[in-house]
Amino acid sequence: MRSLPEADPGVPDIRSPLRYLWWNARRQASSLLAGIGFATLWWLVQALMPAVLGKGIEAVTAKDTRSLLLWSAILLALGLVQAFTGVMRHRMAVYNWLAAAYRTVQVTARQAARLGATLPKRLSTGEVVSVGNSDIAHIGSSMDILLRGTGAVVAIVTVTVILISTSLPLGLLVLFGVPLMAVAVGPLLRPLHKRQRSQRELTGDLSTRAADIVAGLRVLRGIGGEQVFAERYREESQRVRQAGVRVAGVESVLEGAQIILPGLLIAIVTGIGATFAVAGQIPTGQLVAFYLYAVFLIGPMRTLTEAADKLTKGHVAAGRVIRILSIDPEVAGGTGASEGGVLRDTYSGVTLQPGSLTAVAANTPEDAIAIADRLGRYADGDVTFGETDLRDLPIGEVRSRILVADNAARLFTGRLRDELDVRGTASHEQLGQALHAACATDIVEALPDGLDSQVAEAGREFSGGQQQRLRLVRALLADPEVLILVEPTSAVDAHSEARIAERLAKARAGRTTLICTTSPLVLDRTDHVIYIEDGRVLAEGTHRQLLDGSPEYAATVTRGED
Repeated sequence: MRSLPEADPGVPDIRSPLRYLWWNARRQASSLLAGIGFATLWWLVQALMPAVLGKGIEAVTAKDTRSLLLWSAILLALGLVQAFTGVMRHRMAVYNWLAAAYRTVQVTARQAARLGATLPKRLSTGEVVSVGNSDIAHIGSSMDILLRGTGAVVAIVTVTVILISTSLPLGLLVLFGVPLMAVAVGPLLRPLHKRQRSQRELTGDLSTRAADIVAGLRVLRGIGGEQVFAERYREESQRVRQAGVRVAGVESVLEGAQIILPGLLIAIVTGIGATFAVAGQIPTGQLVAFYLYAVFLIGPMRTLTEAADKLTKGHVAAGRVIRILSIDPEVAGGTGASEGGVLRDTYSGVTLQPGSLTAVAANTPEDAIAIADRLGRYADGDVTFGETDLRDLPIGEVRSRILVADNAARLFTGRLRDELDVRGTASHEQLGQALHAACATDIVEALPDGLDSQVAEAGREFSGGQQQRLRLVRALLADPEVLILVEPTSAVDAHSEARIAERLAKARAGRTTLICTTSPLVLDRTDHVIYIEDGRVLAEGTHRQLLDGSPEYAATVTRGED
């Protein structure tokens, strides 16, 4: 048993869809060649059976018992070989399908992690979901069909040679008839792929719509827009259904053509062969063999049509995959190093002193978010970390040392303990301290299995406030050198907010922490407050100093209340 996926998928060739498929094939060349070998032998054995059966019939006609036993033994041996090669061909086909599909999953998942926030800006949710749902399957199928497709070509060539050596007219009929059948089916592939592409695009749009509805379901219910969006989703789903029916219409015609056209060839070959047999030009055994060959050729011919379809789909799917793989992150790192120290955003003037608990209050929330993005290296900016420009540090180092935790972060499916302690290094005591600091102990105690409870997708069993507190627990357990929290208490009640503000200062004692918020309860617990207006520092001091000395700050944090 060989394990999948590979530990290292390698660096894909993304210069073109064909090169990507070729790279995939080269990565699994040994299993691919083994599968082609088994598939070729499987088809070849089946191609020889009609000839052996014909010889056996001739032995019966001639009443030659010895020849009959000989050809019967050969037929039995061929049957055993066919059974073995059929099993091995199928095993190798499944392995090659999975290897190509999982390799694509690995490289796209790695790229998605590398892109981070860049990916949703460049591609819609539906496009990404479609790659994961259908494109990886098409790429796997393009590897799988190479096995049977190659064997089918060998089988057709073998049968043609046998027929030509036996009867030149019948051999030539098959030699030219098979390509004509394939060419006749070809025109159906273009409208099929066009309709499949249209269906895929509609499905992607529908997936995006569904993701948007689920993400904003509480808001939609709050403003009474749930029914409106449900109706839009219903209309779009009907368009997807209609597109699927159109695809099925072309597929049904294609399936029918794959039966009718080879059937015509069978009828012609059998009719001409019967004429030759009646005229005494060929023996009865050869007539039976010709008929069986004509029937047998349906399989290889359909396989070639299937190969054309799957290889085309694989080529198109590879194009969509390399579209993701060719995206560059909006920010890139360097190879420098920093011993840490003061973190400063030159544009806004925000300066974080090591070990301090600082707050940024902005009259416009977007300004605070922009500062957090620059400090966390999610957007370009003139930011220094100690004596080093943040752009000169490797992205991996920046992510490990500076953590930006905002409300867009998600809880993933899995055991709650694992979702909170993502590094897997926290002790039971540390977990308890983080839960206490985030006022999340009651959330865990209410669960049937506590920290061992399973989290549903995106943590939807938790309310907005509960999710926010659990995200704070995860950020505290990560224990980064610099922690930047964006509105960490916006969805919790005032009592919990006051406790979190008090406990957060103790939990992050001696570590650099920035909180982007306009909550007076949180601002009053910080060491230093920076007020931002129009993206730049307007005033600095403690919360109470700014309330007395900055009317703009007071108006922002008190919401204009007296």
